[in-house]
Amino acid sequence: MPLEADALVLDFGGVVTRTLFETHDLTERALGLEPGTLTWQGPFEPGSDPLWRSMQADEISERDYWRRRTEDVAALTGRPWSEMADFVKAARGADPEAVIRPEALQAIETTRKAGKKLAILSNELDLFYGSDFKMKLPFLQGFDTIVDATYTKILKPDPRAYELCLSELDLPAEACVFVDDQLRNIRGAEAVGMHSVHFDVLDPAASYSEAFGLLGLSSS
Repeated sequence: MPLEADALVLDFGGVVTRTLFETHDLTERALGLEPGTLTWQGPFEPGSDPLWRSMQADEISERDYWRRRTEDVAALTGRPWSEMADFVKAARGADPEAVIRPEALQAIETTRKAGKKLAILSNELDLFYGSDFKMKLPFLQGFDTIVDATYTKILKPDPRAYELCLSELDLPAEACVFVDDQLRNIRGAEAVGMHSVHFDVLDPAASYSEAFGLLGLSSS
């Protein structure tokens, strides 16, 4: 019998939103920078982004990566930013819906209509985006739980992060499909028994289709 999981658990940045790498044009426009000023491309051109490669090798954390990028952009714009949230709010705060992946919205709606549970499990939702960002996104009101390490202080891939989300959903690990774009977090989910999809920011539709399959849903 094919698997039909009961809940879809999503990372936020990169999975629900387009990455900051994908929206350099929006960022440059919002911050008054010349087109093409921002050249770091992370997973889209890892060969040209040594800082990204360092993060992928676990030499620095994801938070360290974005702290450095915040400092870089602050220097370019002359803004006194000290936190990632300052950068993101300036770049995206005026129109947060513009950076939401359409594939994510479709997946969320399909999952909800099928009677499955929905959760966000993020290491830095409010830390990076600001506490008011999610209030501008009505679709998040339909989620059963949002577990954010900004407040819990428990970062993926610590097993306690996943276990807290499972407790909030009141479901066993094997009943949940976890989607994240960072391999270390995928391995953490699998270690506690969750089904997982390593989200490919280069092909979001295929990743959501894989998640649908684990949920027993059609991707059409």
